[in-house]
Amino acid sequence: MTRTALIVIDMLNPYDHEDADRLTGSVEAVVGPLRDLVARARERDDVRLVYVNDNHGDFAAAREDLVRGALEGKRPDLVEPLVPPEDCAFLAKVRHSAFYGTPLEYLLSRDGTEKVILTGQVTEQCILYSALDAYVRHFQLVVPRDAVAHIHPDLSDAALRMMELNMRAEIVDSADCL
Repeated sequence: MTRTALIVIDMLNPYDHEDADRLTGSVEAVVGPLRDLVARARERDDVRLVYVNDNHGDFAAAREDLVRGALEGKRPDLVEPLVPPEDCAFLAKVRHSAFYGTPLEYLLSRDGTEKVILTGQVTEQCILYSALDAYVRHFQLVVPRDAVAHIHPDLSDAALRMMELNMRAEIVDSADCL
């Protein structure tokens, strides 16, 4: 049984969208800490590593398609360090929450997961909505502030505060997660 799940959200991004220029500066800052956190999770038997990524409206896209599309995008340097390992769970999502329309809840429940660590992008969107969905499913929440990227710094700060106060999330540094 794994009691903790490290969930990496939406890091396979081709950065060809409207907010990409605002987002990439923040992503540059989180790639290193997130890469290190993923490496620590892979060393532990009691942590389940799960990647959940937007399928960008392509419902026929497989994991390999999403990886290739991101690596062929505008910022492969932000993608390559966080390409999902072949032996980890990978789920495609269609909306903001990692839980919406995915088998994530089933996977975590089957494993006996009690705590989820939410990482990736975008703090004020997909991370926030995933946190709310995790909270209403009674998972303990941890959000490492240096492993989540934002588009709008002020909204990111507000989202982290909301997760902390309204969802009882622990807001920590990635070095303190595992």
